[in-house]
Amino acid sequence: METLEDLFEETLKDVYFAEKAIIKALPKMAKKTKSLELRAAFQEHVEQTKGQVERLDQVFKLLGKKSQGKECPALKGLVEETEELMSEAKSPEVMHAGLIGCAQAVEHYEIARYGTLVAWAEELDMPEAVELLQATLEEEKMTDEKLSQLASSINREAGMAEGKHGEEESKSKGKSGAAAKNAQSKKSSAQPSRKK
Repeated sequence: METLEDLFEETLKDVYFAEKAIIKALPKMAKKTKSLELRAAFQEHVEQTKGQVERLDQVFKLLGKKSQGKECPALKGLVEETEELMSEAKSPEVMHAGLIGCAQAVEHYEIARYGTLVAWAEELDMPEAVELLQATLEEEKMTDEKLSQLASSINREAGMAEGKHGEEESKSKGKSGAAAKNAQSKKSSAQPSRKK
């Protein structure tokens, strides 16, 4: 890479790969959630992401280049974290809170990338590219905002579920403790008392 245009093109490839990976990951996330609101948000974002890929295609055309992605280790890592969460979360409420956290990590990555691309497109005097990339940047910010709003109720549910699980655990420990004491007292009363 020798010029800002080279850097711009390489970063476009990076976000192109990222958007394609997100299109594959979101349906899996939607399938895992029991929250109808969260599922709808993920499904809506799949459609939005397809539109963002089309905008990237147009930016590649403006450069006279073929659309292509370049493996993005950062996004791959975020997707792997999401897959790990989906296989390890024990309660639906915790899963929902975790999925929002993962989705927002991706959004913040994209906001940073698109913000940079907009600035570079301005510097390269590419007004059409600026317009296309800015439209995607605004969508990413709106998606992040929607996820933040959803998170406030979903995080509360996860916190309440935590309390419930703790109560259930202490009740079951309490029951087993009471049962053990009961068994002990029955045992001692069953033994004949020795007279001296």
